[in-house]
Amino acid sequence: MPSETDIETAAADLRRRLARQLEKDGWLRSPQWRAAVEAVPRHRFIPRFYRESRAPGVTTWEPVTPETVGKEEWLRLVYTDETWMTQFDGRDIDWADPKPISNAIPTSSSTLPSLVVRMLEDLDVQDGVNVLEIGTGTGYSTALMCHRLGSKSVTSIETDEGVARRAGHALTGSGHTPHLLVGDGRAGHPDGAPYDRLIATCGFRSIPPAWLEQVRPGGVILTTLRGWMRSLGLAKLIVTGGSASGWFSDDDPSFMIARQQDAPESLGQVPGPDDGTVRKAGRGPELLTSSGSAFMAQLAAPDARFFSMAVDGGPVSTFLLDSVTDSFAVLAPTDGGWQVRQGGPRRLWDAVESAVATWEEYGSPNTAAFGVTVSRDEQTVWLGNPNGPQWPLPC
Repeated sequence: MPSETDIETAAADLRRRLARQLEKDGWLRSPQWRAAVEAVPRHRFIPRFYRESRAPGVTTWEPVTPETVGKEEWLRLVYTDETWMTQFDGRDIDWADPKPISNAIPTSSSTLPSLVVRMLEDLDVQDGVNVLEIGTGTGYSTALMCHRLGSKSVTSIETDEGVARRAGHALTGSGHTPHLLVGDGRAGHPDGAPYDRLIATCGFRSIPPAWLEQVRPGGVILTTLRGWMRSLGLAKLIVTGGSASGWFSDDDPSFMIARQQDAPESLGQVPGPDDGTVRKAGRGPELLTSSGSAFMAQLAAPDARFFSMAVDGGPVSTFLLDSVTDSFAVLAPTDGGWQVRQGGPRRLWDAVESAVATWEEYGSPNTAAFGVTVSRDEQTVWLGNPNGPQWPLPC
């Protein structure tokens, strides 16, 4: 069995190997962040975690600890470029006797290192900047920032008291003492303002107004914007005093949505078979799952969610329900394609088809063609330029 000295030696080697791979793949671009990856012991921040089982059937998560898989395999997994789950359904795990977990929603994790360092590189920090992190999580990304900038320059907010406590212990044990807070990240931390940079490691439906007030003009906000159906993507905004504007990245990395903005448990009222008005649908429910069109569907129906099921023994229909306005769209197959039945204050499928048609007129670009402009009173995503087609974000 490896000794603690052997483990630390092996961990240091694995960190160097991980840093080389992240640099080769283009995620690590600066020597300062590479030095942080090589120095920060990720295994101290995720001493135990869950991985998804490969067994068919219901999604099941298996515990990974030095005791369950052996110290060498546990350490190897820690330093792979993977996201590992550390909490489900907002409840602490009994690590004295961990069991496989099914039918649960992950609520905290250690994000894959390539995404962590990619965001830290995009944050464009220099020595002396003051950073506010929303979502401490395990504390690994917090530790990387402390190594790069010094603990006094880092403030981090975590909404879950137990998660925050464990992160605090890991940070202290690794020699870092940032300012840690437990609370709602949407409110930021005005006592530490102004900040030069704000980075969020959970998804938000829109930019909280407090962030605009607490990040200095010329400062950067880096966050994932998302809805209840899917992530919109990673957006980098420059603050210009009471407002901010910027662009999405050319892919759509996703984080768990901030708990205070999670979707309500109820999907909304399922319509009866005779509710609404019927027309032929120009497009089918594949718009909701294909990468580019799903981005547009999320913009067009920001408060909606969807599911599919057979109705009265018939063919499978797709239900798009807006729990805020009680609007609905039901897509059912026909011999010639699809028909849609819609009702409520918003014609959801009309909005989705219109947004997708606009996107296609612009050549079906990736997310890098989209930008976002926010103020306290209004937030919009636009295509091409701020004067192009626009879709409001929920404020």
